[in-house]
Order: sequence, then structure tokens, then C-alpha cells
Amino acid sequence: MTKNFDHTSKLRLVDTHCHIDFKEFDSDRDLIIAQAQAAGVLDIIVPAVAQGSWNKTITICQRYSQCHLALGLHPVFIDQHQPQHLIELDALLKTTPTIAVGEIGLDFFLKELDREKQKIFFSKQLIIAKKHKLPVIIHNRKAHDECILMLNETGTNSGIIHAFNGSIQQAEKYIELGFLLGFGGMLTYQRSNKLKALVKQLPIESIVLETDAPDMTVQQHHGKRNSPHYLPYVLDSIVEVKKIDINEVATICSNNARQLFSKFKY
Repeated sequence: MTKNFDHTSKLRLVDTHCHIDFKEFDSDRDLIIAQAQAAGVLDIIVPAVAQGSWNKTITICQRYSQCHLALGLHPVFIDQHQPQHLIELDALLKTTPTIAVGEIGLDFFLKELDREKQKIFFSKQLIIAKKHKLPVIIHNRKAHDECILMLNETGTNSGIIHAFNGSIQQAEKYIELGFLLGFGGMLTYQRSNKLKALVKQLPIESIVLETDAPDMTVQQHHGKRNSPHYLPYVLDSIVEVKKIDINEVATICSNNARQLFSKFKY
């Protein structure tokens, strides 16, 4: 599949962020999950984004043993979120096998989004996650300092910062708090020098692999739908940057995820 990765190998990769529940996969979801397994991607974390899609996400994760459920209210859809949805989230976490609260967070990149409402929903979901002893999967754009402050205020110390693209100083603060940093398709682009320099400085024990499919696809499939079976391209990029054996990178990054999401079995 890639120049370094043997897709017939027994590497047990984890895609820590994949929206396999999105409509883009409705026509071929069985095939995509089969292709992911063939590529060595044996586990897929599926973070929900809005109350209106929770039932679909739950159903898909119940149908496919490879898929593991996270429930949350995504900041980009803040206009859809209602206070009642937080009550429903709390209730669902009591009855539904869930490995994380997510995708939650802050998005200050999109100026039209209500920042104060985002902060309220983020804070309340951090508190809910702590109540249920679950890690969080965090979306953050242009709001890392605010996010770190809120994590400290709520005592949240377990989760993943999805698609991390902040500074090394911010990365170190997240790591000190107990967070892992997710890297995906953007790392495969030749122009991503800043991101590659960041990965080079980070300890491999703080890195997890992700695709964010169907979005943020790899350079090798630029302009096309992203897919969990493209995760080995991300693995290759980590190997290239870190100059570490591919089996070691695959094992460590996958174990990082498995140790974090210890509520589900492999």
C-alpha cells in the first residue's frame, strides 16, 4: 500500500479519529471497514458530533466490532446544540458502551461560531467526562491557550488533542496534563514542514495516528474522500520524520491509544 508498509502484516493499528458514521460512507461502509482491516487498521474510534446523529453512530459501532464509540457535541455544530443535549449525553453514557466523550472542544477559527456558547458546552462536557471517568477527544482550532486553561480548571487529564497543529510549548503543556496528540493526513504533504518539525521534537509515546476520514485526506489521495485504510500513509510519515523502525512506531502509537481507551478490548 505504501513503500514501507506491508498491508498483509500483523501490525494492529488504531485509527483514533474516523467519522465512519458520516453519510459519505453510507454506500460502501462494509467495504471500507474490510479494506481498513486488510491494511492493518484493526480498530477505529468513531467520535459523534451532534445529538441528531448519535443514534446512527451508536448503531454503526454496535454493528461493527472494529468500531468504538465516542459521544459528544462538536463545536463546529454549536448552533445545533441545546442544553437538553447535555442532559441526554450524561444519560446515554450511563447505559451505552462508550470509550470517550468526543468530539468536543473549541473552534475559534470559524468567526461565525458563538465562542461563549462553545466554552459553556466544552466545559460542561469536560465535567460530564470526568463524572463518567472517560477520556475526551478534543477538536481545537486557534484556541489552544483557552483549551489548556479550561482543562486545568476542570481537572481534565486524559484524552487526545485531535489533529494537533499548535506550538511545541502548547504540545508540552498538553502532554504534562496527560494528553496524547493526534496526527493524520496533513503530515503526509511535502509542504507540511512546520508540522513535521513538531513531530520530530515530540516523544513517540505522546503520539497517536488518525485519519479524520472522510476529511483531511492524505497527499497520495489528494482531492478524494479520506478513508481509514489510508492510515498507513500517516504511519510512513511518522517513520520518515522520526527515523524509527516502522514496527516500533506502529506498536508504540497503537499501544498509546489502547492504553488510553482501556475500557474497550482488542
